[in-house]
Amino acid sequence: MRVAIAGAGLAGLSCAKYLSQAGHTPIVYEARNVLGGKVAAWKDEDGDWYETGLHIFFGAYPNMLQLFQELGIEERLQWKSHSMIFNQPEEPGTYSRFDFPDLPAPLNGVTAILSNNDMLNWYEKIAFGIGLIPAMLRGQEYVEECDNQSWTEWLRSHNIPERVNDEVFIAMSKALNFINPDEISSTVLLTALNRFLQEKNGSKMAFLDGAPPERLCQPIVDYITNKGGEVHLNKPLREINLKDDGSIKSLTIGNAEGGDSVEIEADAYVSALPVDLLKLMIPKSWKGLEVFRKLENLRGVPVINIHIWFDRKLTDIDHLLFSRSPLLSVYADMSVTCKEYEDPNRSMLELVFAPAKDWIGKSDQDIFDATIDELRKLFPDHFTGTDQAKVRKYKVVKTPLSVYKAIPGCQAIRPSQETPITNFFLAGDYTMQRYLASMEGAVLSGKLCASAIDKSKERLEQKNSQAQSS
Repeated sequence: MRVAIAGAGLAGLSCAKYLSQAGHTPIVYEARNVLGGKVAAWKDEDGDWYETGLHIFFGAYPNMLQLFQELGIEERLQWKSHSMIFNQPEEPGTYSRFDFPDLPAPLNGVTAILSNNDMLNWYEKIAFGIGLIPAMLRGQEYVEECDNQSWTEWLRSHNIPERVNDEVFIAMSKALNFINPDEISSTVLLTALNRFLQEKNGSKMAFLDGAPPERLCQPIVDYITNKGGEVHLNKPLREINLKDDGSIKSLTIGNAEGGDSVEIEADAYVSALPVDLLKLMIPKSWKGLEVFRKLENLRGVPVINIHIWFDRKLTDIDHLLFSRSPLLSVYADMSVTCKEYEDPNRSMLELVFAPAKDWIGKSDQDIFDATIDELRKLFPDHFTGTDQAKVRKYKVVKTPLSVYKAIPGCQAIRPSQETPITNFFLAGDYTMQRYLASMEGAVLSGKLCASAIDKSKERLEQKNSQAQSS
C-alpha cells in the first residue's frame, strides 16, 4: 500500500520505517527544510550546530534502542556513567550525585537513593520509598490511575514531606515535561520512576554523538528510501480533502520553496504532526467526532533551548546536569558530552529554560541575560573576579508549542493511533502509548501506527478497490 505521512519528526519517520519493513510504500511530507521535528537542529554561519532541545536517551527506551540496533548505528549513542547529578544551590559550584552500583534492579536504585545524604534525610527517603510501593507492585495499572493528581498532590496524599519535591522533583518535573510538580500529572513521574527502579539500566543516560537530523534521522530516511519509500522536505500539508463518506480522498501538499500545490492520493494517510498543528488541519466535518473533540484539551508546552559558546572550559563533567535553578531545567557541556561538538579548550553549554511560559515572548537578549545570571550561581569561579569567562556567541531556540503538556486528566483524552476515519491514522507522542511525551513515545507511536495500518491492509485495499470500480 501507498501511505502518505505528514511530518518527518521521530513519529513520522518511525512510522515510515516500520511500514517499509512490512512491505508498504510510505511517502513522507515535511513542512520544514530539516528532518526531526522536535529533535531538529541547524548549523550556524560558523558551522556550529544548535538544536531544538537537549536530547537524552535512557536505558528505559526499548523501542528507541531497538531502532538504533535495526539501523546499525548503536555506536552513535555515547553512554555516560550510571548517575544522576544535581547542582547544590546552597553551595554554588558543587554537585550532589545519585550513583547506581552494578547491582540488579531495584537494588541499584535503592542503593543510589540511600547512599545520597546531601539532598534527603533518612525519614524523607523512607517516606518516599513507602509511597512508591503501590507503583512497584501494581505497575502501569496503578500509574495510570494516578493521572487524576498532580505530582505535588500525589506526594501530599502519601504524606511525603514537601522537601522531597523541593530537593529532587522540581528538577525532574521540569526535565520530563518542562513544567513544575504542581502542574505535571503524577503519571509522568511514576512512569519514569517505575522504569528507573525496575530496569537495571533504566536511568542510565546517553547522548547522541552529533546532531539528530544527521546522526539519527538521516539513517531512518536512508532505510525508507532503500525500501522504495520517499521523504520530501519543504512540503507542508495544506488541506485534507474528503470523500462523500467522510474518509480522505487526498492531501493537498504545498511547496515551501515556491511553486504550485499538488494533490496526493494514497491507500492510507497518517498525521505525524504535533497535536497543535493537527488541530488546525482537522476538516470541519470531523470536528464533532469525540476523538477530535478531545484533542482540544491537549496543548503543547512552550520550551526554550539556549546554546552559549565560551572562551574557556567551565566544566569537565561528561554528563547531564540538573541545575535546580528556578529558571533552568537541565544542561550539559556539549563540548564534553558530544563527540561532534568536542572542544578540548572551550565550553559550549546547552541549557533548557523551563518553565518557559512567562519567557517565550521575551527577547533573546532578555533570555540570555537571565541565563547568565543563573550561570553565575552554577559556576561562581568563572563569573567573579577580574578574569571572568567570556561569551563568544549564543543562540536561543524557542518552541512555543512543543510536546503536549502532561497535566492531570490527559490520559483519558489521548487518542489511539487508529481513528474513526477508515483510512486516517495518527502518530505522535501525544497518542496513547506508555512512554508519554518523549522521544521514546514518538518512536513507539510511529511503530504502533505502522502496525495498525498493516493490520488494516485487507480492509483498506478492499475499500479502495470498491471506490475505483464505482
